[in-house]
Amino acid sequence: MTSRRSGRPAERPGGDALAALQLVTAALPDRKAIDPMVLDLRGLTAAADFFVIVSGTSDAHVRGMAEHLVSALEPRGIVPHHVEGLAQGRWVLLDYVDFVVHVFHPALREFYQLERLWGDAPVLAAGAPEGGSKG
Repeated sequence: MTSRRSGRPAERPGGDALAALQLVTAALPDRKAIDPMVLDLRGLTAAADFFVIVSGTSDAHVRGMAEHLVSALEPRGIVPHHVEGLAQGRWVLLDYVDFVVHVFHPALREFYQLERLWGDAPVLAAGAPEGGSKG
C-alpha cells in the first residue's frame, strides 16, 4: 500500500503525524536539543507534511539525539521508513513518511539552511505541533 506520495509507503496504523510530532517534540528536551522547530509543509510539497529541524553540539550529540528519538517512538509502533547519516552524525535524517526529522551538527544546519529554503512554510511551536503557527 502506498500513500499519496508516489512510491512511499502509506502511513502506519496509529501513525497520526501530529500525535507522532508531539512525541518527537516532547523527547527533544531529554537530549538537550538546540533550536528545535517544526515546519508545516502541507500544501508546499508532496515530499512530507512536516519537517522537524534540530541541532546538536557535536557528532556524538547528533547521533545520540537521533537514536533517542527512534527509541522514544518505537514503543508506540512508529518506526522510520528510512534513516540516513546516523554513522557519521553530521546530519541525521529520520524519514517517518509524513514527517522527516533532520538532526544537524550546527555547521551543517547553517550551511544547508533548511529553514530559509522552506521559508514559505509556517513554523509551528516546537513544543506543540497541533497549535497554531508562529511568525
